[in-house]
Amino acid sequence: MKSKEIAKQARKLAEPFCITKGKEFRLKDIDPNDTLWLKDEDKPKATEALSTGVDALSHYQEMLYADDKRSLLLIFQAMDAAGKDGAIKHVLSGVNPQGCDVHSFKTPTSEDLDHDYLWRSMKVLPNRGRIGIFNRSYYEEVLVVRVHPAFLEKQKLPPELVTRHIWQERFEDIRNFEQYLTRNGTVVLKFFLHLSKKEQKRRFMERLEDPDKHWKFSSSDMAERAFWDQYMEAYEDMIQHTATPNAPWYVVPADNKWFTRVVVAAAIIQALSGLDLKFPKVDKPKLKELAAAKAVLEKK
Repeated sequence: MKSKEIAKQARKLAEPFCITKGKEFRLKDIDPNDTLWLKDEDKPKATEALSTGVDALSHYQEMLYADDKRSLLLIFQAMDAAGKDGAIKHVLSGVNPQGCDVHSFKTPTSEDLDHDYLWRSMKVLPNRGRIGIFNRSYYEEVLVVRVHPAFLEKQKLPPELVTRHIWQERFEDIRNFEQYLTRNGTVVLKFFLHLSKKEQKRRFMERLEDPDKHWKFSSSDMAERAFWDQYMEAYEDMIQHTATPNAPWYVVPADNKWFTRVVVAAAIIQALSGLDLKFPKVDKPKLKELAAAKAVLEKK
């Protein structure tokens, strides 16, 4: 399939879930079980499409690296068991590991808490030509920290700065931070894998009943499930206030893993195909150098 056709198909899959202006966004408007026009019997076609997408991503990543002017930051947020790890693994399976970095953000360390909340993310932003993947991110600061105010108390903020406006202020800071990144050549794509509570229960039960999946289960998963409604409110508010044309949110239905992965791949392809990436052209001195090297090799 030609690159233009791949980009066209990618746009068709990704655009229904792309949020660039969050003001009117409502989480209830996107069904976690949605698969657009694709049905269960289309899974083989979806798998084939994902394979094609993986190949396309590999090509775009090579051009991104060679061009050395832009970088790509992919942010994944979701409730437990939504499939972040699987999406990252399958969608980016064909990308050269030398041009890609994955960072998972867990509980802040004492060093992290001695800095501003964006610090630990800033220091691992992708270099030009590279793809950076954040498995969770600075968005935890308006999600888990909001749902569990005790975490905010550990951040050593001056008391007068912790007001009822703190979440709006953090949304503003994040918007400004992402605008700064885009103005300096980093393409920012954000994915919320939208899982239903019913499907999360099914996946938790699967982990509990299958010995090979016991390692995936944590008691903290169940603890956070008890705050489901608070998290959904926090996610909706977050997307409403941080979705912008330069740093959109993709609210991807996550009840069907095969569909989630296809949409994530499509969104990345759509973004990279719009950058008009090209392999750099060499100048005349370089061409002479290449010709001389070729001549030497041909004589041997």
